[in-house]
Amino acid sequence: MKRSVLVTALALSQVTLVQVSTGAAQDQPGAMNQGQMSRLDRDGNGAVDRPEYQAFMTSAFTNMDRNKDGSLRSEEVAQVLDGKQFAATDADRDGKLSQTEFLNRVMADFQSADRSGDGSLQ
Repeated sequence: MKRSVLVTALALSQVTLVQVSTGAAQDQPGAMNQGQMSRLDRDGNGAVDRPEYQAFMTSAFTNMDRNKDGSLRSEEVAQVLDGKQFAATDADRDGKLSQTEFLNRVMADFQSADRSGDGSLQ
């Protein structure tokens, strides 16, 4: 399985899914385990394809947007993005991440992780 460069998905699966269900953030391990991969692999084919990843990240954005204003502020994503990562994702430099900015970044990460170019991560 392609387990590298899925740090964003891993961090978001740990923070947003666990936090939503238990109210507590978890430590972020270094590699995605099978359970985490299964959360993203909705069709159960053993791979996470681009639409599955985007759907997961769209949901993660919504879950992290605690004040429901349609954008993410640094304090809302502090557990998954450090200041440098936040600034790099904030394309218009307005101090918040729009859903578009967020998705552009995580989908670029997906593309980088898809070394075979087949549109899926295994």
